[in-house]
Amino acid sequence: MHRVAVLAVDRVDSLDLAIPGEVFGSARSRGDAPGAAYGDPLYDVIVCGQRPGLVVTGRDGRELFHLTAPHDLADAVTADTVVVPGARLTTDPPADVLDVLRQAHERGARIASICSGAFMLAAAGLLDGRRATTHWTSAEYLAQQFPQVEVDANVLFVDEGDVLTSAGAATGLDLCVHMVRNDFGAAVAAEVARQVVVAPQRAGDQAQFIVHHEPTDDSGSLEPTMRWMRDHLGEPLTLADIARQAAVSPRSLNRRFHEQTGTTPLQWLLTQRVRHAQELLETTALSIEEIAGHCGFGTAINLRQHFTRRIHLSPQAYRRAFQLR
Repeated sequence: MHRVAVLAVDRVDSLDLAIPGEVFGSARSRGDAPGAAYGDPLYDVIVCGQRPGLVVTGRDGRELFHLTAPHDLADAVTADTVVVPGARLTTDPPADVLDVLRQAHERGARIASICSGAFMLAAAGLLDGRRATTHWTSAEYLAQQFPQVEVDANVLFVDEGDVLTSAGAATGLDLCVHMVRNDFGAAVAAEVARQVVVAPQRAGDQAQFIVHHEPTDDSGSLEPTMRWMRDHLGEPLTLADIARQAAVSPRSLNRRFHEQTGTTPLQWLLTQRVRHAQELLETTALSIEEIAGHCGFGTAINLRQHFTRRIHLSPQAYRRAFQLR
């Protein structure tokens, strides 16, 4: 079973600390994971702490309660994934935490951070020469403190393969669901998202800070339009078609989509089509050509191009890896 170690340091943020357990703890086998029956847990989540009586804080830094982690810090070294929540550090990151991160990374563990946890990854040298993100209010400081890190404040999370970083606390949910999707496929990730009641479609390159203007007479939620788009993925939708459904001009549609999702209507639609293709590849025996038709790509060639660009696997390779057996 895939072991996830969550590091608890002094003044760790309560929400950041809880997110990995909620997301990974909700992942259940569909019967295709090696050695796992249908409904079995797919992850073993442990919380590893430096010492008894760690202070756990709220988002404003106020002390909420004390924590005694059930596992020693050193237990994280042998985990498959190590998640570093954000913390209100008053000094440099603890040397023993940095040592654990380096050792875990050297032995091949995947290392991920939520919010200000990126500072600990950077201090351990794991972000040198890499692209990374953190909360938009701290991004400039991260770049100043660690100039060798390419800080991107305009995304929800960054996946560098063996090292991943995310922005604010809620984006930790997006990142953890993303890791579940990478590990066990879109169907498992979608079920996890339903269990913890988060949107399964937020992509890492979506803007992390989206300005929502005060409502006006011609504004409103795009959720009905997005629901209609999901219901018509197999049709050759154009920007004009979507704008007509939303009863706005294409220009207004683009503006509202960017305000509410941080991306364009057609890019959002493409993401939904790829996600639907993932689920069909996992759960059906449909041919690649048939799946292309169901998802609105038109041809197998178009599906392969867009799918491979987004998922970094061909549809056939993805099916071999994730199809329910």
